[in-house]
Amino acid sequence: MRRSLLRKPFRARENRWIQRLILNAAGFVCVGLGAVGVILPVLPTTPLVLLAALCFSVGNPRLFEWLCKNPVFGPYIENYRTRQGIRRRLKVFSIAFLWAGLILSVLVARITWLYPALGIVGAGVTLHLLLIKTKKE
Repeated sequence: MRRSLLRKPFRARENRWIQRLILNAAGFVCVGLGAVGVILPVLPTTPLVLLAALCFSVGNPRLFEWLCKNPVFGPYIENYRTRQGIRRRLKVFSIAFLWAGLILSVLVARITWLYPALGIVGAGVTLHLLLIKTKKE
């Protein structure tokens, strides 16, 4: 076999830019979905922001720092890292906003099978919020 027909062995260093590109793209997608999750109660903001932070921490440290210092998303990361929890007022607001959005969705959609699905999602998210440590104000 001729040498030119053989493939080069895979080298992690040569393909590092591809890994960074994919991680940065995934990070931006997660940040975008997390931003939508701030408005829509059905999308979980915290896991998406944490996943974006993970992608950026490996893909681009400057983007990771930007995300940590961001006034909207930074507190999600900081509260998770320090295990401080969230304030009672934010819990109450989040649960109220969640159920208002779910009830509005049920009224607008009028799809019978959607009622129990949204109820299960609402109960799960409510339980999750209640189980998070309450931060002292």
